Amino acid sequence: MSKLSVEESIVKKLGPGLITGAADDDPSGIATYSQAGAQFGLNMLWTLFFTFPLMVGVQIVSARVGRITGQGLSYNIRKHYPRWVLYLIVSLLLIANTVNIAADISAMGAAAHLIVGGSIHLFATMFGLVSLVLQLFIPYSRYVRFLKWLTLALFAYVATLFVVHIPWAEVITRTFLPHFTWSSKYVSVVVGVFGTTISPYLFFWQAAQEVEDRHLREHKSMPQMTLEEVHENFHRIKIDTYIGMGFSNIVAYAIVLTTAVTLHMKGITSIQTSAEAAEALRPLAGEFAFFLFSLGIIGTGLLSIPVLAGASAYAIAEAFDWKNRSLELHPTMAKRFYSIVAISTLLGIGLGFTDIDPIKALYLSAIINGIMAVPILAIMMLMAARSDIMGSYTIRPKLKILGWLTVFFMAVAVITMFLTENSSS
Repeated sequence: MSKLSVEESIVKKLGPGLITGAADDDPSGIATYSQAGAQFGLNMLWTLFFTFPLMVGVQIVSARVGRITGQGLSYNIRKHYPRWVLYLIVSLLLIANTVNIAADISAMGAAAHLIVGGSIHLFATMFGLVSLVLQLFIPYSRYVRFLKWLTLALFAYVATLFVVHIPWAEVITRTFLPHFTWSSKYVSVVVGVFGTTISPYLFFWQAAQEVEDRHLREHKSMPQMTLEEVHENFHRIKIDTYIGMGFSNIVAYAIVLTTAVTLHMKGITSIQTSAEAAEALRPLAGEFAFFLFSLGIIGTGLLSIPVLAGASAYAIAEAFDWKNRSLELHPTMAKRFYSIVAISTLLGIGLGFTDIDPIKALYLSAIINGIMAVPILAIMMLMAARSDIMGSYTIRPKLKILGWLTVFFMAVAVITMFLTENSSS
């Protein structure tokens, strides 16, 4: 096989995992990582190294549940668990996703304002509407090609490392031997990073995309997959997820590192938004770093909004068992499904015009994600181990260990956050 053929083969394997990983570094995530680097410097680098294997494990599990059952997470929870559990999870997911969309749209408007000037609200509205129109009128199988190109915007954050001074010896030390601080602020930031990195909407999205892929195969009247084809799909999911999550964590690591060696070391520890982080970088790292950081906010926002809105739509549609629920369908064929996409996006635009503090809302969203990830992960792990759900394709010990370790560490972080807040109050 030629080198070009090998590269084409690898690219074809990249889909839900790559998009999911890239969407994880959305503008609100950039703000969270910037806060972590600015407030605690190099002592937050360990979180990205630590969460990588956990992130890979849970995303592979969610992808397998979608691929094998042919249904998303909400549908499977609806079928096998009490309805109140389903409705609570979906309600919290919808709130967190809508706040995330609002924060992302506002950040994109602020980033465009920093680059070219003009009205923040006008830019934010424009970006939100463009994203909505693309989701409504372009089938996802075509739209995803555009999203794959948008992942290149994330390289802007890796590129900034080449224009700032990095004390690599100290970086390596703090990545593997960090200094922990027993304070409510430190633990809350850790929970925020965990909640941003291992976000529930990513589980729902990746499972849904595997379902879409399977249904597309069935629509083409292709025969049922053989055992060999099932394992080939598992191999594809593994490669896709490793690359996607690795890409995501490298970018997040770069953001924490960039803000740590510029903002934190200059005593700038109060960064509230991704746009504020970009503006603060300008006098410290130069115009090029500022431009890359700002441009990346816009690119990742365009990538993440359809994932957030789509995850909400899939979750609600599956929860109420709406028959037509797919980004491949025309809006006239899936009116209720697309109405969730539209409402989520329009609410996100609208929140930018209210008096709601976007910073507090963003912080609350990250904390909600961190808290709700624990029960969702636990339920997902239980489903993936049940033969009545997964048949003969229940997850093996390695994935079980990774998944339950994620549940454990997320739970410990959340409990510690509440304990430190109570002790400091």
